[in-house]
Amino acid sequence: MLIETNGCLGTAAMNEGRTMQVIETLAEGLKREIKVVIPAKDMEVRMNERLAEVKDKVRINGFRPGKVPVAHLKKVYGKSIMADLVNEIVRDQPPAILTERGEKSATQPEIAMTEDKDEAEKILAAQADFEFTLSYEVIPAIELKSVNGIKVTREVAEIGEDEVTEQILKIAESARSYETKKGKAADGDRVTIDYLGKVDGEAFEGGKDEDAQLVLGSNRFIPGFEEQLVGFKAGDEKTITVTFPADYPAKNLAGKEATFDIKVKEVAAPGDIEINDELASKLGIESADRLKEIVRGQIESQYGSVTRQKVKRQILDQLDEMYQFDTPQKLVEAEFASIWRQIQTDLDESGKTFEDEDTTEEKAREEYRKLAERRVRLGLVLSEIGEKAGVEVSEDEMQRALYAQLQQFPGQEKEILNFFRNTPGASANLRAPIFEEKVIDHLLTEVDVTDKTVSKEALLADDEAETEDKPAAKKAATKKKAAAKAEATEAAAEGEEAAAPKKKAAPKKKAAEDSAE
Repeated sequence: MLIETNGCLGTAAMNEGRTMQVIETLAEGLKREIKVVIPAKDMEVRMNERLAEVKDKVRINGFRPGKVPVAHLKKVYGKSIMADLVNEIVRDQPPAILTERGEKSATQPEIAMTEDKDEAEKILAAQADFEFTLSYEVIPAIELKSVNGIKVTREVAEIGEDEVTEQILKIAESARSYETKKGKAADGDRVTIDYLGKVDGEAFEGGKDEDAQLVLGSNRFIPGFEEQLVGFKAGDEKTITVTFPADYPAKNLAGKEATFDIKVKEVAAPGDIEINDELASKLGIESADRLKEIVRGQIESQYGSVTRQKVKRQILDQLDEMYQFDTPQKLVEAEFASIWRQIQTDLDESGKTFEDEDTTEEKAREEYRKLAERRVRLGLVLSEIGEKAGVEVSEDEMQRALYAQLQQFPGQEKEILNFFRNTPGASANLRAPIFEEKVIDHLLTEVDVTDKTVSKEALLADDEAETEDKPAAKKAATKKKAAAKAEATEAAAEGEEAAAPKKKAAPKKKAAEDSAE
């Protein structure tokens, strides 16, 4: 193989008597452009070899098997065989060229061939050299540094009996018994109602329900709805007025004033809750002790996840300070595009603009591009660390990840499986997060880790400095997530069986989101 660099003849090797020129035409930073030239004579030799292979197999009227002249075969099959050769070369040579050059492409190399029809016809007829160009960015060489200086604090929250009891009591709300009572409904009572919602006198979709059960004070409905039901009695029929929040997911209702015609069918008072074997049985668990054990385990798992994320962030922050190098811009652009789509979704869902978040789109783009560069750079560092440490992702781990994906899309299992089987790079999206976590596990065996016992509040609180460092358009979402962490901890203990009554109607806070799901 003849290799030319910037037009100067370099090392040369022979491949069955054939020559192929590989000429580097651009080496600027991480960008590379390679021109590949295969002489017409070489292409003709390859085509003749293919013709000889099929000579005894083809059947052409007027010729005995194996006696078809090569010239006639070339006339009939030459172009199609040459087209196959071109496709094979374009498929097989780029990875071989990169391997010989000792380079790794950050993304799939872009391949450019002639668009001139006359020139293409000449190539297919072996009357012109076959040329194509590879354009790509190389993954930079990363010289790994010692991680002995990395120090992290692993925050661990102790779980007290009071917290376990508190979570069980919240779970038990789903199994709480209610007894019909006479008199007015009070906070904590369960009312059974029919309702019909109207905006500007017209009923709206999702604003009607019958025999809906609602525990007053549960805040399941929009603000002002439940409060107005306090004092109602069975048999009462009244109309209440509420205003949908400005950020209500259903845009046609957001900020609108609505009336609801209410008919109260029953008022029921809550029974007492005791943590005992009877309660456990109602929740499908064999005993109160086992219930406590399960709830404690789920809280520990939730807290452990938060601990893990905080430790991981500390490691990544220190690696970010240790490594500074140019990043492949195509990877950065792809990462930025992914981040930006999420930002746009967040803003659309909240009904806010960049100005509402005290920034501009231009500033936000600049900040998120920096975040994309950091993610790409750290991803390359972790990849190099993992490769050197021999970190691997097993087939079992890939199967579990795929199964987790299938669980997220019930009823679409076949489509998801086909997607991962037929989409190039899809499996890499499953592998990447598993690999990253295993690299973090490896690093935790090498860095200096100090355990620190903290309160639940301290563990779940977002680092104030981290919040301030986030781009402005994301700060509100960050604070919202921080506030939701405690709720997530509680929800983790509840499980699907202990979930709140099914949401279905428009006055519910997240009716539109539930419908979309």
